[in-house]
Amino acid sequence: MSANAIEIRDLRKSFGPVDIIRGVNLELRAGERHALIGPNGAGKSTLFHLISGRLRPTSGKILLHGQEIQGKPPARIVHAGLSRSFQITNIFPEMTVLENLRCAVLWKLGHRYSVLRPLGRLRDVEAECTRLLEELRLTHRRTSRADSLSYPEQRALELGLAVASGADTLLLDEPMAGMSHSETAAALELIMAVTEGRSLLMVEHDMGVIFEMADRISVLVYGEVIATGTPEEIRANPAVQEAYLGTPNAEEAA
Repeated sequence: MSANAIEIRDLRKSFGPVDIIRGVNLELRAGERHALIGPNGAGKSTLFHLISGRLRPTSGKILLHGQEIQGKPPARIVHAGLSRSFQITNIFPEMTVLENLRCAVLWKLGHRYSVLRPLGRLRDVEAECTRLLEELRLTHRRTSRADSLSYPEQRALELGLAVASGADTLLLDEPMAGMSHSETAAALELIMAVTEGRSLLMVEHDMGVIFEMADRISVLVYGEVIATGTPEEIRANPAVQEAYLGTPNAEEAA
């Protein structure tokens, strides 16, 4: 198996004459927490769509554990071991928390839906759902409808759906967006715990979260990666300061 969970090689995406992703090269190491940052319009969401199969690249390669996945349907990519969350919460609102998790766990464990077999009798499914509920700190919300959860709880459930698939590589798209300071702190703690041992590529605008959580950071500007390094290296990089973080004096004043 490749030492990298994801390898992106000279990836490009154009919409007509407009180049959105312009020759991106990026590596997510196995077991690494890697943050992707950049100004609005840099192409971060487009890059996530390309990796997860929602968009086809114009050219270039995307490898998951050494196997090419560019252009494959999202379901095939999930089956290969990659799952993602979205900027907008993506859950089944009219189903309970438990029912949401069952959907992902059934698929992971190889079960098929059947009107003749009550799902509650599948002991392996129930055991895995119970474990996930505890891990996500949602046991007390087991029978609650998903649309009755608080916003942070809905984001936690979406994270649970991503890991319930059995994926060892996760893409998280702005998981802390719209949260208060205290909610962000709790979400950060949860993500750190749930993603332990997995490979994580995350887009997030909260720089405090990024510098606390990421092993490495890549900076995307106008569809190109202009720098990759540790949080300390990125913080000190003059090109990054100019393009994204602002000058050291401006950052200190902020």
